[in-house]
Amino acid sequence: MAPAGARVRTIPPLVFAIPLVVASLLHLVAPLPLPLSGARVWLGVVLVAAAVALMAWAVAAMRRAHTTVIPWEEVSRLVTEGPFRLSRNPIYLADALAYLGVTLLVGSWWPLLVLPAVLLAMLRLVISREEEYLAARFGADYAAYRSRVRRWV
Repeated sequence: MAPAGARVRTIPPLVFAIPLVVASLLHLVAPLPLPLSGARVWLGVVLVAAAVALMAWAVAAMRRAHTTVIPWEEVSRLVTEGPFRLSRNPIYLADALAYLGVTLLVGSWWPLLVLPAVLLAMLRLVISREEEYLAARFGADYAAYRSRVRRWV
C-alpha cells in the first residue's frame, strides 16, 4: 500500500532559491562576473518568463486533474496531460529555468558553479522520493508513463 504522500521533507522551490541567494551574495564578496552583454540580460528575462509560463501551465494541469502540487500530500491522479506529456517534472524544470534566468540577470558564475549540487539535491531529496511514491501509488500506469516521458525533457 502506498503512503499518503511522497516522503519529501523539504519545500522544493527552496532547494533552488536558497543556494541561488547564497551564491548571489557570494558574488558580492568574491565576484566572478559573467561577460556583460545585453544578450545575457535578455536571455535571462526570457528564461524567467518561460519558467513562469511553464509553472503556470503545470499547476493548471494539476488543478484540472483535481490533485495537489504539494509533494508530501496524497495525490489523487497521475497527471500526464499538458506539460506532463513532455516532462515528468515540469515544475522542477521551471524552477531550474528560473534559476538559470536569474543567474544570467545577476551576472555571476557562482550560481552556475553551485547548480550541479542543487540538481543532485533535488534528485535525492525530492524527485527520487516522489518517483518511489508514484510507483507505489499508481503501479503499472506510472511505469508506463515513466517509460515514455523523460524526467526533465
